Amino acid sequence: MSANEPWPVDHTGTDWIIPDWPAPAQVRALVTTRNGGVSSAPYASLNLGDHVGDDIAAVTANRALVGRHLPAAPLWLTQVHGTTVADTASAAQGSEADASISRGNIASAIMTADCLPVLFCDRAGTVVAAAHAGWRGLCDGVLEATITAMGIPGTDLLAWLGPAIGPARFEVGEEVRAAFVAHDAAAASAFTPGAQAGKWLADMYLLARQRLASQGLTAVYGGDFCTVTDSARFFSYRRDRITGRMASLVWLQD
Repeated sequence: MSANEPWPVDHTGTDWIIPDWPAPAQVRALVTTRNGGVSSAPYASLNLGDHVGDDIAAVTANRALVGRHLPAAPLWLTQVHGTTVADTASAAQGSEADASISRGNIASAIMTADCLPVLFCDRAGTVVAAAHAGWRGLCDGVLEATITAMGIPGTDLLAWLGPAIGPARFEVGEEVRAAFVAHDAAAASAFTPGAQAGKWLADMYLLARQRLASQGLTAVYGGDFCTVTDSARFFSYRRDRITGRMASLVWLQD
């Protein structure tokens, strides 16, 4: 639990995650798991993605279930593995972006099922953000773009790394490794040889930490999950292909 627990909401019957980070008291964050919803297999049960083939009525009901734990409806994005950052104060629902910032009680929300969710807040508790960091977005700079949009120096920010594919399961080709190393030679330390020639195991958590450190951000927490291996708790596209999506949300509480 984070320093600002307990929550004035009932989490009974869920195994959702409350980030463990020393965020200011007004910063609230929540990460759903695959449990606690109404969707049927292969989307069982708390699928929040409306683009994966699940019954839309079930997705709507699941989003309403999550909404009961929030002060206002979150901003749901259409994620495209890019670097665009939306603002919850002005963006429309379904805006095409892979991160958002919030300076109020509308939650920044991103959906994942192996990609890395990264939550941000500033030490003063005036702005929060959530970023969807698949390997392409991470390589292209979605975390850096999010920090820029927050308008706060990296030294004054905290970040929390949520559930993603773990370093022992994320096998990629040489082109992925080459793309990261071309940006920063130090990224080579995040790749170990795979079982097949030309394949590598990538550590998304380490790659994210490197990118955050390059922006002066050293207060980084989380990063100890694996969506692929924990099938009881997490959706995983790499493991199942047809699957649901979890949400990572962060907002400011009045």
